[in-house]
Amino acid sequence: MAQAWWGGEDVDGPDAVAARLDGVDYLAGDGVGTAAYLALRMGRPLLVEGEPGVGKTALAQALAQAFAVPLFRLQCYEGLDASQALYDWDFPRQMLHLRAAGAAGESDAATLEAGLYDRRYLISRPVLAAIEASPAVLLVDEVDRADDEFDAFLLEVLSDFAVTVPELGRIAAAVPPLVVLTSNRTRELHDALKRRCLYHWLDHPDHAREVAIVRRRLPEVSTRLAEDVVRAVGRLRAADLVKPPGVAETLDWAGALLVLGVRELDPEAAARTLGAVLKHREDLESVRAAGFDRLLAVGG
Repeated sequence: MAQAWWGGEDVDGPDAVAARLDGVDYLAGDGVGTAAYLALRMGRPLLVEGEPGVGKTALAQALAQAFAVPLFRLQCYEGLDASQALYDWDFPRQMLHLRAAGAAGESDAATLEAGLYDRRYLISRPVLAAIEASPAVLLVDEVDRADDEFDAFLLEVLSDFAVTVPELGRIAAAVPPLVVLTSNRTRELHDALKRRCLYHWLDHPDHAREVAIVRRRLPEVSTRLAEDVVRAVGRLRAADLVKPPGVAETLDWAGALLVLGVRELDPEAAARTLGAVLKHREDLESVRAAGFDRLLAVGG
C-alpha cells in the first residue's frame, strides 16, 4: 500500500517519481524512476551501484529533497562498527551529571545510574536518527568500503527498522525510512544483503542527458560549451585512465571554464583547466602526452 508521506495518489507511478526528481534538478535516466518508485511502494532498500561520479549519492539527496523529508547519511569506511552507525552515549555530559548530582548530595547508586542513561544523553548516529525521524531517507554511502561483518549488521537493522538500546529499550520506526545504499563495487556485498534490496545499476548519462544536466546545474554555460565539455569528457572516459571522470567532474570542468570566461573548448583552455576534470597525475600526463587536439577532439 502506498504510504501517505511520499505522496500517495499524487505519486502513482515511476513517471511521477521522475517528475519529482526533475523538480529538484536531478534528471533521472532510464529505470531510476521505476527503481525509486518500487522501493517506496514495496518498502525495500534500494542498492545503487555504478562507477564513481555517476550520481548515486546525489540520487538519495534528491529523493529526500523531492519528498521533503530529512536525509541521514552514513559514510562507510574500513573499520566502521555498529556503535558508529547506531548510537553512542555522551560521556562528557554524563560526567557533568554525576558531578552535579554529587554536589547536590545525591548518593543513591541506583538513582545515579538511572540518571546517567537518560534519553537526553543518547547520541543518535545516522541509522538510529533515521529510524527516529520517520519518515526519512537513509543513505548508506559506499557500503562496499565497510568490512564484510558490517553487511550482517545492516541486514539485521534493515529487516525490522528497529534498534534495541539496552538501557532504554526498543526504538522502532513508525514509518520505515527509504534506504538507499550505494556501492562502487570495490568488493562484493554479501548475497543475503543484496537479496534484501532492490537493485539498480547507474551508468554514465548519454550525451544528450549529460548536456541537459550541465545546462540545468549551470544555466550560465552556453549550449556550445556544454556540448564541447560533454563530448570531451566522453572521449576521456573511453581512454585508458586511472580514474575516468564522472558527472561531478563534468560540472567542475564546465564551471571552471565559465569562471574563466571561455565560450568554447579549445586546446589552450583544456590545458589550463585539466585539473578540474582529471585528479590523478598519471591521467594528466597521459592526456598531455596524447595531445589535446587528438584525444579531446575539441572543436570537432
